[in-house]
Order: sequence, then structure tokens, then C-alpha cells
Amino acid sequence: MKKYLLLAFIAVCIGIIIPCKTVYATDITIGATSWYAWWGGDKPVEKIDPAFLYGPALSVKFNNDYNLTFVYLYGKHDCEGSGFKFKMKRNDADLALNYRLNDYFKIFGGMKYVGLSNLLMDWYGVGPGLGLSATVPLADSLFLLATASGFHLWTTEEGEDSGVKETEKSKGYGFNSTLSLAYYISSASTTISLGGRYQYIKPNYPEEGSANASVYGVTLTATYSFSI
Repeated sequence: MKKYLLLAFIAVCIGIIIPCKTVYATDITIGATSWYAWWGGDKPVEKIDPAFLYGPALSVKFNNDYNLTFVYLYGKHDCEGSGFKFKMKRNDADLALNYRLNDYFKIFGGMKYVGLSNLLMDWYGVGPGLGLSATVPLADSLFLLATASGFHLWTTEEGEDSGVKETEKSKGYGFNSTLSLAYYISSASTTISLGGRYQYIKPNYPEEGSANASVYGVTLTATYSFSI
């Protein structure tokens, strides 16, 4: 179920972006992003090693006030629990419509998807998010970028207990924050940014003992901009 939900999420993103790009957009930004992430908070297993998450980043500018962004990250954490080692897959996707408030700030709203899967369970959530971003010029071609956002998730956990498959649906919430330095190479129409990202997720299970997840680490993104 989780795979179909993620594919549907990506398909919706592409379905929104392609018509908008063709009809309205003048500026397109496309590239790759990565996040070397450590796991904090309550660990679902004994040990979770840091891992690289990576994927595409896309922005479509409609006019001076609105642009649509899509970022998808995927990676695998090496884990250890109950005396055996395994990998935990992580998917993280964001689709947001941004509105320019002034030369420095934008507000944005959209959809968030996050999914975790390992030998023991599949957990995933999807829901709306809202946030604020800032772009502050520091020098010629050098900028400070910052974002902060909160989101609500409808979550599903699928597992197996004594050979019986179990599914539990619930709700959760969380927030993202990023801070980075970006340098624009005008001759190549390329932007390179380096910084950090922190993400917190709190499942809201009806029973006690639900674990929170805080993931933090270093981000590196390279994007190329062009007009059509």
C-alpha cells in the first residue's frame, strides 16, 4: 500500500507541474539534492547508522509572486536490532506552492509524504504542511536561505505479529527547518547550496509508548535554471 501511495503522490506532483510548466511558467529550476542524516529521538531499534538520502529538486516559477517546488529524497539506514542487522528504507517528499511576501520572505503550503520500512514494519504518512522561507543576500551571488514549516500526517503502520498481519492507522505531526548558504554561478546558471536540515515527527498513537523521530544532518544541493 505504501508504494502505491508514494507513486500516487509523485504522479500528482508531476501531473500538476507539467501542465503548469507548459502553459504558465517562464523559469524552471531543476537539479539534485542530498542529505546526510543522523537519527535522533526515540530509536525503533537498537542502532541506526547515518545515511545519505538523495533525489531530485524541481521548481517552476509562474510569475514574480508564485512558484511551485517539489523535492524527493530516498536512502537506506543500516540498522541493528535483536542481534541481527538490516536496512531501513526512508522516503521523504514535499510539494509546495510558494507565495512571495516581499524581497526576503515567502510563505508556502502543500503536501508532505514520509515513509519508513524495514524487516519488521512499514510506516508511512501523508498530509498538509505550512511554512515560511527567507532569502537574504549576503554579497554578490551569495545568499542565506532558511525555511521553517509544520505539517500534519495521516499515518499507517503495517506489520506482522505471530504470523498475523496487522494494520494500524493514526495521526501525527512534525516540523522541518533548514539553514544553508547558496552561491549562484551566473555563467553556468547554477546554484550550489550547503547547509543543514532538522526534521521532527511525532506519531500520535492512542496507546502509550509511541516513539518520536528527529532526523538531522548536512544538505548539499545543485540546481540549474533556464527559461522557456
